[in-house]
Amino acid sequence: MHLTVEQTYPASVDDVAAMLADASFVRWRAERTTGGGSVDQADVDADDAGGFTVLVRRTLPTDQIPAQARPFVGARLEVRQAEVWEPPQGDHRVGTVALEITGAPVRLTGTVALEPSPDGGTRQVYTGDVRATVPLFASVVEQATVGTVRAALTAEELAGREWLAGVR
Repeated sequence: MHLTVEQTYPASVDDVAAMLADASFVRWRAERTTGGGSVDQADVDADDAGGFTVLVRRTLPTDQIPAQARPFVGARLEVRQAEVWEPPQGDHRVGTVALEITGAPVRLTGTVALEPSPDGGTRQVYTGDVRATVPLFASVVEQATVGTVRAALTAEELAGREWLAGVR
């Protein structure tokens, strides 16, 4: 199932990229968006060319997942998320994203991009595909996952806006 989520930030691409590459922000954002779960890992590794990799591992409750999909994922979800950002390309940034729910047959793979918006801010776009390998119930699990990922990305956008406004 295809997924596209757009986020906007009132800051330049460079400022948003710096925020996304800040280990303090990554942990703070992850803690704010667990919905009662826990953050087990939140790391950022930068390279000399300006690229960086973000790894987050969280444990989340399954209360937002439809009841019919819960037997496939259990009482809690261990979610591993990786974003690999390439060095800047002019005023744009691009990367790849992978999200995996450990122990569940669900995976999201795609791209993420930062680009300037006409108002001087930044537009961040996640584009990807969610795949579930559950016989007969794949579409139910994929729909539930897409809804959960959308909600998480919306919460992450709010956390980013707050961080840029000085809330820590």
